[in-house]
Amino acid sequence: MSKKKKIILGLILAVVLAAGGFAVGRAGTSTEDKKLSSIQMLIDQYFLEDTAETDFESGIYKGYVNQLGDPYSVYYTKEEYEDLVEDDSGHYQGIGVVVSQNIQTNEVTVTRVFDDGPAAQAGVQQYDVIRKVDGTSVANMELSEVVDLIRTGSSETVELTLYRDGEEVVVNSKRSDVEAQMVDYEMLDDGIGYIALYEFIETTYDQFHNAYADLESQGMKSLIIDLRSNPGGLLEQVQKVSDDLIPAGSVIVSTEDKQGNKEYLKAETDSEITIPLVVLVDGYSASASEILAGVIKDYKIGTLLGQKTYGKGIVQRIFPLSDGSAVKLTISKYFTPNGDYIHDKGIEPDIEMEENYIAKNGDTLADDTWVQEAIKELKKQMKE
Repeated sequence: MSKKKKIILGLILAVVLAAGGFAVGRAGTSTEDKKLSSIQMLIDQYFLEDTAETDFESGIYKGYVNQLGDPYSVYYTKEEYEDLVEDDSGHYQGIGVVVSQNIQTNEVTVTRVFDDGPAAQAGVQQYDVIRKVDGTSVANMELSEVVDLIRTGSSETVELTLYRDGEEVVVNSKRSDVEAQMVDYEMLDDGIGYIALYEFIETTYDQFHNAYADLESQGMKSLIIDLRSNPGGLLEQVQKVSDDLIPAGSVIVSTEDKQGNKEYLKAETDSEITIPLVVLVDGYSASASEILAGVIKDYKIGTLLGQKTYGKGIVQRIFPLSDGSAVKLTISKYFTPNGDYIHDKGIEPDIEMEENYIAKNGDTLADDTWVQEAIKELKKQMKE
C-alpha cells in the first residue's frame, strides 16, 4: 500500500554524495568518518555472519532519512526507485497482487488480487496477511523490501506463507509480466453503473474516463464508485478524476507547506456529474482516495457509504538524485475543499457499515453486501 507517490509541488532538496562518507545538507566530518571506520572494523573482526553482500552505504542513507521519524519519508536505492517508477507506469514483473502495510504493526496485507493473474491462480485471497516470502519472515521489513522479495528471485515461482482465518496457508505462485488494471466496471440492473478504482497510477484516469463513457453509452442512470482498499497514488490522477465530477473552478484540494505557503488545485473542465452517486470507502481508503472522498462529501455530489477512511492528510514528493537513487519526503499537509485536515482522523461516511465485506472465491457483485446497500440507496434517491 503508500505505498509510492510522485507529487508535483515545489521544493528543493540539496543532497551531496561524498566519497568515503555522506552528507545531506552539510559535509561529513573527519570524526564521523573515523567513527564509521571503527564500526566497520569491529563488524569485520567480530560480527558472526558474512557481510560481503551487505550494502552499508545504502543503510547509512536509509538511516539518515529514517531519523526524521516520518514513516512516509524514505530513501530509495537506484533499484528500488526503478521499481517504484515501474509500478506507477502500470506494467511490471510480479504475481498480480496489491499489498499495503499497517504503519503501526508493519503487517503486510493483500488488498487486491488481479483476476486471472498468477496469484489468483495460486489461491492467494484478498485480506491474506503475508508472513513469509520464500521462507523469509517479513515482520520487520519495509513494504518495498517485501514487494522486492515477491517479484525477484532465482526461481520462476515464489512461496508465500499467508495468515488466513486464524491459520497459516502456504501457496506457490508463478512470477510473470503483469499489466495493472486499476479500474474495473460493469453495468448493473436498473441502469446502475459500477466503477472500482484500485489505485491512482499513470493509467488510472484514462481507464476511469473510458469506463464512465462506456457506461454512459449503455444508459447509465446512477453510479457507484468503489474506493475500498484504494491506498492512494498520484495527485495529478485523482485531480483529473475529481475534475470530471465537479464544475470548473471548484477547489479539489489545497496544500500548505512548512513555510505556510498555500496552493489550491481546482477543476479546469466543464464536465460534472449530474446523476445519483454513492461512493464506497473503508479503513484502507487512504491518501489520494481520501482526496476524492473529500470532494464527494464536501460538495454533496454523492453519498459516502462504508467505514471511516484511513486518515492520511499529508503529501509526499519524490526527489531523484544524480546516482539514480531517490528520496521521498513529506512536504505539506492537504485539506479537503471545506478546509478539513483529515490526517490521523479520516473521513466519516454518511452511511456506516458495521463490518467489512470479504469476498470469497466465486463471489460476484450480487454477493457484495456493501454494493447491495449502495444500490438500495441509489434507488431511494431516484424515487425522491
